[in-house]
Amino acid sequence: MNIQFAPTDLPLSRRLQTASVLQWVFSFLGLAPSCIVLFFVLMFTRFWLISVLYACWWFIDWETPSKGGNRVHFLSNLRVWDYMRDYFPVKLVKTADLDPRQNYILGFHPHGILVAGAFINFCTYATGFRKLFPGLDSFLLMLPLWFRAPFFRDYIMMAGLIPSDKESASYLLRRQGGGNAVVIAVGGAPEALDARPGAFIILLANKKGFVKLAMEHGAHLVPVFSFGENELFDQVENPRGTWIRLIQDKLQSIMGISLPLFHARGIFQYSYGIMPYRKPINTVVGRPIRVEKNEKPTVDELDALHQLYTEELSQLFEEHKGKYGVPEDQHLSFV
Repeated sequence: MNIQFAPTDLPLSRRLQTASVLQWVFSFLGLAPSCIVLFFVLMFTRFWLISVLYACWWFIDWETPSKGGNRVHFLSNLRVWDYMRDYFPVKLVKTADLDPRQNYILGFHPHGILVAGAFINFCTYATGFRKLFPGLDSFLLMLPLWFRAPFFRDYIMMAGLIPSDKESASYLLRRQGGGNAVVIAVGGAPEALDARPGAFIILLANKKGFVKLAMEHGAHLVPVFSFGENELFDQVENPRGTWIRLIQDKLQSIMGISLPLFHARGIFQYSYGIMPYRKPINTVVGRPIRVEKNEKPTVDELDALHQLYTEELSQLFEEHKGKYGVPEDQHLSFV
């Protein structure tokens, strides 16, 4: 394979953009296991007290992830996230106002490989979420598995990440006075297995838990579509029914995380690696769907709201796809 190396005379800003994305990729793919190893290794060194003290802190702080986390606004506003935003670049597009006196569930689509658009837009302030939607705080849901990694759990909580379980989301949605936007990548880890350039496969048909959660708390639903999210990585062909997909699905059901076989570019070359391509991401926040509080919705009521949400998401995609290079004959495929 011929390798296309990056030019040696790239401006410093481009190198800083690459470095910012590199640390983010490492955070998601390597930092958690590294923290786990560090925790246990320290136990067998003269620094064993660090692990012991952290274990005590972990016990005391056990419920914090499910109670809104521990966001540090200063860290969400660091310059490094501006460089990461400009690498792709990422843009957050507002189509309607969101009343800060209400609580919201933002359904993010598609999941993509590493949910880059969701992280930049809702875990950092690089794209101006707080300016576009004043009075709202955003919280991105992440697999609870990651909150069991020592040290790493504190790192992701500081970015506004909380576990993707009902207890954690409900804690924010029942807060009086509103102002909370819970962001859910509705397709979850399974949807990552269909994330590849040109694909618009949305796992939504049987995803009704977030709709029920909205009804139970009277939180308004907001569809969000991130154009370009699936363009960041190539993925080994894994159609449903093939042995690769069967293994991936089985591992996902056991571990809770999917293992897409993805690749894109490298750090110093453009031919192969796990760094995402420099492709623009345009995350469009749709109109809010008003939801009345109903703690015990019937199946028909749940299905009706789910259908309305699906229609609103489809309409959002159709209204904006032409602006972001999606062919006119391309439509969302709901599975």
